[in-house]
Amino acid sequence: MNGEIGVDVQGVTKDFGSVRALEDVTLQVPRGEIFGLLGPNGSGKSTLIRILCGLLVPTAGRATVDGLDVEREGEQVRQHIGYVSQAFSLYRDLTVDENLDFFSSIYRLQGADRKERIEWVINLAHLGPYRDRLAGVLSGGWRQRLALAAALMHRPRVLFLDEPTAGIDPVARRELWDLLFELAAGGVTMFVTTHYMDEAERCGTVAYLYMSRLIVSGRPQALKALPEVTPEGTRRVEAACEEGVAKLMTSARTLPYVHAATIFGTSLHLLIDANVSDQKVEQDLQAFGITDVKVSPIEPSLEDVFVRLTETRGREIEAARPQVVQV
Repeated sequence: MNGEIGVDVQGVTKDFGSVRALEDVTLQVPRGEIFGLLGPNGSGKSTLIRILCGLLVPTAGRATVDGLDVEREGEQVRQHIGYVSQAFSLYRDLTVDENLDFFSSIYRLQGADRKERIEWVINLAHLGPYRDRLAGVLSGGWRQRLALAAALMHRPRVLFLDEPTAGIDPVARRELWDLLFELAAGGVTMFVTTHYMDEAERCGTVAYLYMSRLIVSGRPQALKALPEVTPEGTRRVEAACEEGVAKLMTSARTLPYVHAATIFGTSLHLLIDANVSDQKVEQDLQAFGITDVKVSPIEPSLEDVFVRLTETRGREIEAARPQVVQV
């Protein structure tokens, strides 16, 4: 296998009886890159991670993690990876120090090496002020830092994070991502699932699973430039207003040149005919009684990309496999 590839998935399919959870998934993650996997609940994200962790055997296809075959070398794979789940899975009735000491013993670290590793992860995650505090009383953000520290105890080369920032505040999310960038700079490969578009924007490569199929994968900027995201003869604009954005969306969808309208805070992202001017859109929207509308051209966001691809490629998958039940 190419030594520059941290995760390599080739044609992976996974069936649970008559239920197909993954179908012919192919993707690669370079070493030291943060890879973001997105998709609605039930699309197969967690199933793919379980396969890559050597916990499930694919029905068809093959995958390697850090050069190790997940089916034939599952035990070795688990020695090379770390895993952080959405739900806090450490011991709430142990302190930060006690949790890390326990995990260092799980990884069979001893003596000076054990102490050095514990201090390393505490300093990396800035857990020093909390080392004598029970894990159960930590805030969500600090619990995730502790979970990340425990997952890094054996210095894994690949780290899987399954919605690691769900339910924690924006400041804690940003600080956790700063840690991930620091680890990636040190050569650790990151495989992250998320529902947050701002987190997807931070990833080197993003992929989108829908109904068990991988419908797109690539650099964020390349995905935004896909022809079907902004089809020929159309363009994207933002219609901003101080209030009444829900009414504005309903009104915008009645205009014959508007092909899509999505709310973003106090503004709309509109896909419109290319020959319609900003001034024309502004005037037509203001005619519905919302007089402070301002329209300006924009590039598509990643959310625009995934919404559009769900409407196009996703609907094709649904039409081809109407009886598929997801897990």
